Amino acid sequence: MKKIEPAVFFPAAILVFAGVAFAVFAGDTAEALFISLRDTITETMGWVYTIGVGIFLVASIIVALSDWGRIKLGPDDSEPEYAFAPWFAMLFSAGMGIGLMFFAVAEPITHYLHPPEGMGETVDAARESMVLTFFHWGIHAWGIYVVVGLSLAYFTYRHGLPLTIRSALYPLIGDRIYGPIGHTVDTIAVLGTLFGVATSLGYGVTQINAGLNELFGLTISAPVQVVLIAIITGMATISVVAGLDAGIKRLSEINLYLAIALLLFVFLAGPTLFLLGAFVQNLGDYVDQIAFLTFNVDAYGDGGWVNAWTLFYWGWWISWSPFVGMFIARISRGRTIRQFILGVLFGPTLFTFAWMTIYGNSALREAIAGSPVGEAILDTVRDGNTELALFAFLNGLPLSSITSVAAIVLVTTFFVTSSDSGSLVKSTLASGGALHPPVSQRLFWAILEGVVAAVLLLVGGLAALQAATIAAALPFTLVILLAMGGLFRAWSVESQRKRGMKTAAQLPVEGAAMPWRTRLRLMFSRPKSSEVDAFIRDTVEPALKEMASELDKHGYITRVEREEGKSWLTVEYEDSPPFVYGAETKIYDEPHFPGTQEDEDIEEGYARAEIFLSEGGQHYDVFGYSKTQIIRDVLRHFEHHLQWLYHLVR
Repeated sequence: MKKIEPAVFFPAAILVFAGVAFAVFAGDTAEALFISLRDTITETMGWVYTIGVGIFLVASIIVALSDWGRIKLGPDDSEPEYAFAPWFAMLFSAGMGIGLMFFAVAEPITHYLHPPEGMGETVDAARESMVLTFFHWGIHAWGIYVVVGLSLAYFTYRHGLPLTIRSALYPLIGDRIYGPIGHTVDTIAVLGTLFGVATSLGYGVTQINAGLNELFGLTISAPVQVVLIAIITGMATISVVAGLDAGIKRLSEINLYLAIALLLFVFLAGPTLFLLGAFVQNLGDYVDQIAFLTFNVDAYGDGGWVNAWTLFYWGWWISWSPFVGMFIARISRGRTIRQFILGVLFGPTLFTFAWMTIYGNSALREAIAGSPVGEAILDTVRDGNTELALFAFLNGLPLSSITSVAAIVLVTTFFVTSSDSGSLVKSTLASGGALHPPVSQRLFWAILEGVVAAVLLLVGGLAALQAATIAAALPFTLVILLAMGGLFRAWSVESQRKRGMKTAAQLPVEGAAMPWRTRLRLMFSRPKSSEVDAFIRDTVEPALKEMASELDKHGYITRVEREEGKSWLTVEYEDSPPFVYGAETKIYDEPHFPGTQEDEDIEEGYARAEIFLSEGGQHYDVFGYSKTQIIRDVLRHFEHHLQWLYHLVR
C-alpha cells in the first residue's frame, strides 16, 4: 500500500498552509480578496456552473435508462458490499447532513422574506420559496455526485485503476494520468474537498453555538466557535481511528435513525395533514419549473440573487463532489450503473424533500399566520441570525428543550461524519488511491480541516468560507466534464466488446472426447474443493500453458499465473486491454435437486471450477473437461476478444 503520493500530498498541503498563513497575517486583505474573487467568478463564469450542472443531471438520467445501466461497478459476478439501508445511511450523511439542519427553516423563510421576483411575505412568495429550496437541494446536487462517483467506481472496480479522480481521465489521456496532469487533477480535488467540507463545518459549528446559546446561554462568538471546532474535530479523530465500518458506517446509521426520529416528531406534532398536501404541491411545482430553473442565469437582470444563492450552491456541491463522489464510489462496489444512478439521484433527494417540507412548510405556516412563533422565526432571519431559525421554530413545538438537544446532537454527529469521511477521501487521493490509507494521514487531514474552518471563520465568517468554496469549485467543474467524456468513451468501448462477443463464431466445446453419460454424471457430482483444486492444477493449468506456448509463436506476450485454487492466462497487448481466461474454485451450499447423492463427509458444500474473464466470473463449471475441451473454451473466448478488438480498430 502506498502511504503517500508526494506529488499530490505536498502541493496540496503547502497551498492550504499558505492560504491559512495569509488569512492569519493579513486578515482584512484576505477577507476582501476572498469576497472579490467570489464576485468575479460568479459574474464572469457563473454560466459555466449553470451549464455544467445541467449537463451532469441530464447525462445521468440518460445513462440510467440506457443499456449501459446494466454494467456492474466491478466484475460481472460481483455483489454489493453493503445492503441498501447502510448504503443509503452513509450516502445521506456524507452528502447533505449539516446543511439540512442549517437551511431547513432558514432558506424557505429567507426566500419568503426576499423572493427573487415579486413581493415578499405573501402566499405566492411562500409557495415559490419551497420550489427554490427544492431546486437547490434536489437532484441537481446529486447529479454532480453521480458523475464523479460513477467515474471513480467504474474505473476502479471494473478496470483496476486507482481510486483517484485522475483515473476518470484514463480513456482520454492514457498513462499520462500517472504524470503531472494526474497529479494536478488530484491536487485540485484535495483542495476542493477541503474547502467544501470546511464550509459545512463552519455552518455546523455556528448552529451548534446557536443551540447552546438557546439552551444554556453560551455566548455566540467566533472564539467560542473555534473552541467548538477544536472539540468536535477531536471527536472526529476517534472515528478516524475506528475506520470505515466501525466509525463512519455506525455513525451514519445513528445519524439517519436520529434524523428520522426528529423528522417524525415534527411531522406528528405539527400540522400533519397540511404537510402531506404541501409535499405533493411542492413536488408538482418543482417538476413544473425545473427546466426553467436549471438554466436560469438571470441574463436579463443583474444576476444578484442567482449569484448569491444558486451559484453558491452549485459551487458548494461541486467542491463537495470529490469527497462525496469518492466516498459513495468506495461503498458502491458491485451495484449496477442503473442501481447506482437511481439510488443516488432519487433516494436521498426524496428524503431531503420530505425534510424540507416538514420543517420549511411548518415554519412558513406559522409565519403566514403571524403567530408568536412565526414572528420569532422571521425576526431571527431579518436580523441575519439564520443559525437560530431552527431553534426558534422548535421552541413552538412540545418538548422543545429535548428536540433542541437532539438537533445539536444531530448536527454534531453530522459534523463528525463529514470530517471523517472528508479525511478518508483526501487521504485516499494523497496516497495514490489506497483504499485503506494510513491512519496518520487521515488524522492530518481531519485536523487541517478543522484549522481551515476555524481560520476562515475568524477572518471573514461564513462569507469567506463561501467565497473559498466557489473559487475552489471552478477548475473542478472542468475536470468533471472531462471525466464524463472519459466515461462515455469507456462505455462505448464496452458496448463494442459485447457486440464483438455476439458476432464472433461459436466454437464447440464438448467435441467427442466426453461420452454423454459421463457428462450427465458430472452434472450430478458434488466434488470437494480439494478435487476441484487438483483439476485446475492438473488439467486447466497445463491447457493454459499449452495455449500460451502456441500464442507466443504468433508474437503475443503471455503469462500463466497461479494462486491457491485459481489459475489464469493473460495475453497482453501494447495499446489494448488484455485478454484474461482462468478457472477458480468456488464453493456453494449443497444442492437439493433430484439425482444428488447424500454424502455426510461433505460439510463444506460442493465445489465448482468456474471460468472467469477480465470482466468477471462467467458462472459456468468446467470440472471434468479434458485438456482439449479447456483449450477449445479458451479459443472461443479469445475469438470473442479479437472480434471486439477489430471493432475498436474500426
